[in-house]
Amino acid sequence: MANDTLLSLVPLILGFVAYFALHSLLASLRFKRWVHHRWPQIMHAYRVAYNFLAITLLIPLLWFMRQAPGPLVWQWPESLTWLSNGLTAAAVLGFLWSLKSYDNMVFLGISQWRNRHKAAQDPGSLHISTLHRFVRHPWYFFFLVIMWAQDLHLVQVLVYGLITLYFVIGSRLEERKLIAQYGKVYEDYRRQVPGLIPLPWKWLRKTEARRLEQRAREMMHAGGE
Repeated sequence: MANDTLLSLVPLILGFVAYFALHSLLASLRFKRWVHHRWPQIMHAYRVAYNFLAITLLIPLLWFMRQAPGPLVWQWPESLTWLSNGLTAAAVLGFLWSLKSYDNMVFLGISQWRNRHKAAQDPGSLHISTLHRFVRHPWYFFFLVIMWAQDLHLVQVLVYGLITLYFVIGSRLEERKLIAQYGKVYEDYRRQVPGLIPLPWKWLRKTEARRLEQRAREMMHAGGE
């Protein structure tokens, strides 16, 4: 019975693996440069199309995941329900608060669309917000807490495990682009701040964050001359 259950989940798992692979490919600077070389006239719409495709392809996977959750694997004891709910609420509030740390118009692709941005790289300079002084990828951290702070069925354990692995791999791929864009500035930032999980002994002071931002602006200005 257990083997039959696991076998029935193979298409869903393969679907998520294919989704992550496509998501990483379309986000890669190499692929975006290829599109820019072939069709520069559509680059201003690339980010909007990328986000639309990411959401559209994710919906059926989440639907199938909800339809057949599988047996319950982990349930928080009643005495610790407050902890589960507290972690989830704190992560949701943290995520909402973090929205002001990003240029959401660039993230959504609206700025690129309005300004007819043609470059392969998205516009903007290095910005180290309060949260980014403690963890390089705040959104990934908050989503990890939200996922693993719940009662878990078999499908959730498998899918959340894949998502966690993708966050690890995807964050490194994302940082390759940031290193290519900001060079040693981002490497210095990366050495001082943890990637996915905040560590009490490893964080960046506000003055040092502003100093790194200034170095990034100077580097980009020098490169544009």
